[in-house]
Amino acid sequence: MDPRVREHAEVLVDWSARVERGDDVVLSVAEGAHDLAVAVAATLGERGANLLATYDSDEVLRAYLTSHDGGFEADPAHERGLIENADVYLRLGGGRNTSAMADLPGETRQAYSRAREGLREARMATDWVSTVHPTRSLAQQAGMAYEEYREFAYSAILRDWESLAEEMAEMKELLDEGSEVRLEKEGTDLTMSIEGRTAVNSAASVVYDSHNLPSGEVFTAPYDTEGEVFFDVPMTINGKRLQDVSLVFEDGEVVDHSAGANEDELTTILNTDEGARYLGELGIGMNRGIDRFTDNVLFDEKMGDTVHLAVGRAYDACLPEDEEGNKSAVHVDMITDVSEDSVLEVDGRVVQRNGTFRWEEGFEG
Repeated sequence: MDPRVREHAEVLVDWSARVERGDDVVLSVAEGAHDLAVAVAATLGERGANLLATYDSDEVLRAYLTSHDGGFEADPAHERGLIENADVYLRLGGGRNTSAMADLPGETRQAYSRAREGLREARMATDWVSTVHPTRSLAQQAGMAYEEYREFAYSAILRDWESLAEEMAEMKELLDEGSEVRLEKEGTDLTMSIEGRTAVNSAASVVYDSHNLPSGEVFTAPYDTEGEVFFDVPMTINGKRLQDVSLVFEDGEVVDHSAGANEDELTTILNTDEGARYLGELGIGMNRGIDRFTDNVLFDEKMGDTVHLAVGRAYDACLPEDEEGNKSAVHVDMITDVSEDSVLEVDGRVVQRNGTFRWEEGFEG
């Protein structure tokens, strides 16, 4: 086994999830993540945690959903009990086919997603972390040789997370103290209110309210969005590749949208429920260990030189205790490249120009 698999497991268990002796851990394992699951299980055993592993297969789920009549039970008690009794929930992604769900009707996906909204809330009440094992299917999706993709993935995952957390703290402070964010580039002129919201320094650890490995972004929950935005980074969502997506906002709501490919999938997402037409997240990528787009949002949205916005659910960590924020059964990220001819401002102050932050060498104010 590649020694980096064991290192990945240790970062996940110790830095990201902060597992302690006696913790009850649910480990969700995708089809291609067997080697990482073995390493995580060994690490959990060494830490004295209690392990329950489950199988997470898109092909199995597709078989279930295509044969079901669509009347899905809301928050089934047996699964809710499993999640609610867990201290830690770890998800290891890395399936055999990244397009396994591509032929599922949008209505079926919507119904299943809505029925599981309470389960998602229960999972988010645990110390949950999602990561991915580099697989051949992900390498193929990224257009890379398998060995090349592994090098890429581990350069993003096996970072000096403490040092990156210190760097990202400056962006968190700017957003915490700010009232309005403006993003400008070709096809984009968007303003968002962030007053009263708390930004998350997403340094790949639950201590930072961060739940992805790799991570390397600072995100918050915007509202009162106005203007238009163009997402020029292609992405595969629900097995369908979206590209050249445009959204137009008025009074916080998406009032017009288009896509250069699979616009019907974008329409399905926005029609999931009322909250699906409002933003739930503004994220600023800061992980310089990610140096190319791979058609995997877990990596692409963390890449330096990117900004991403998510329609749908807002994260509680960004909200005041007395405010619910945007609620939705979906949270779908879309990414725009800000490496050239772009400006990101907070309260009129330029904090990033052409992908370079104001504290980085080469910044032009």
